[in-house]
Amino acid sequence: MGTGYLALTDADRELMLQAIGVASIDELFADIPEQARLRRGLELPPPASELEVERELVELASRNVHTGRELSFLGAGVYDHYLPAIVEAIVSRPEFLTAYTPYQPELSQGILQAIFEYQTVICELTGMEVSNASGYDGATVAADACFMAAHATGRKKIAIAETVSPQVRQVVKTYAPGFGLEIVEVAHSGGVTDPEALLAASQDAAAAIFQQPNFFGCLEPSPDLARAAAEAGALAVAHVDPLSLGVLEAPGNYGCQIAIGEGQAAGNRLSFGGPHFGFLAAKKDLIRRMPGRITGQTVDRSDRRGFVLTFQTREQHIRREKATSNITTNQSLCALAGLVYLSWLGPRGLRELGETCLGLAELAKQKLPVQEAFAAPSFKEIALRLGRPAEEVVREAKKLGVNPGYPLGRDYPGLEDVLLVALTERRSPADIERLAEVLAEVGA
Repeated sequence: MGTGYLALTDADRELMLQAIGVASIDELFADIPEQARLRRGLELPPPASELEVERELVELASRNVHTGRELSFLGAGVYDHYLPAIVEAIVSRPEFLTAYTPYQPELSQGILQAIFEYQTVICELTGMEVSNASGYDGATVAADACFMAAHATGRKKIAIAETVSPQVRQVVKTYAPGFGLEIVEVAHSGGVTDPEALLAASQDAAAAIFQQPNFFGCLEPSPDLARAAAEAGALAVAHVDPLSLGVLEAPGNYGCQIAIGEGQAAGNRLSFGGPHFGFLAAKKDLIRRMPGRITGQTVDRSDRRGFVLTFQTREQHIRREKATSNITTNQSLCALAGLVYLSWLGPRGLRELGETCLGLAELAKQKLPVQEAFAAPSFKEIALRLGRPAEEVVREAKKLGVNPGYPLGRDYPGLEDVLLVALTERRSPADIERLAEVLAEVGA
């Protein structure tokens, strides 16, 4: 076995083997079948100096194309929003960069208060009563919501709209066998979900999940979908874009019991797909079934306000059969970035941001030389039907320095000629004009 990258000496290994009570490495691994062993050294490159490693990493990084080099209209779940300087100024402070889990409240008041404030903001945004301390991303919190609903209802079926992000649906399907869940997908009609179809699929279901705005950027008839879920006795779960909630109704106000979503757009960079954070909030009667951890507010013996970890419904803390999560942590730093960003934006700024995205999307519909794929109203993404395969258009447009969007045919058969275009406040009217020129040039 290769040992050149380890600091241990042969003498160190001998001492450890003696302490364990075996004579050799082979004896230590005697229970591992021979066919599973690698009887050769690892195929690693020779050692390199720090300077050589730096050069190689710089060369590799130079191959990445970022939004500073390429005009990008790519969205599909991760968005290029403006990141104010205050976010990184706060999250880079050393007291927030610790990896320490805040079990001991007397040592962790700053982190605990930040989590508590984050939970408060998420509840205010979603119209819910309780929030956990965040999840890994918008896909894993969807899987958590499924198990949470199954715990609450005793049912084993989940109805999920086809207009929910394909990545979210795939993660839910991956988790489902371990939870003993059956997943039923509801096909879209004209880019949105039919409440009657959701009602039929939700019979005997624990939860009905839909996305608002959905993956196509279209606005779903959310109140009708929530009513359909309730009529079937299922919990209504809305997967929402947090930055849409300045102009769209909060899911807790139209009958949903659980609100989930991807928090990246709030204060986190694209980061080539992560790390980001997922949020999960619910009505108070579901608090003991929520995954992860929840920070609460209390007072000490001197009647001073303080914060503690109130609920931890994971296997490490309670009996396994009652656990609703095996999550061992949360995305505290990314969630803190979301808190700072939303606090900086404020209610008025959040509304203005939403209105800007709406306005840019409407401008794009007028300026771009292609037709909309769906008639439903949209938020900050629009699905455009091209005159040729969207994958080809993307390849040719990128040669001209523009990433025009996401080809929906990657995930939806029959939509191979449909391009999903994201319009955030970082895109200007001049950028839309440039996109129009490029689409015309490549024959879209």
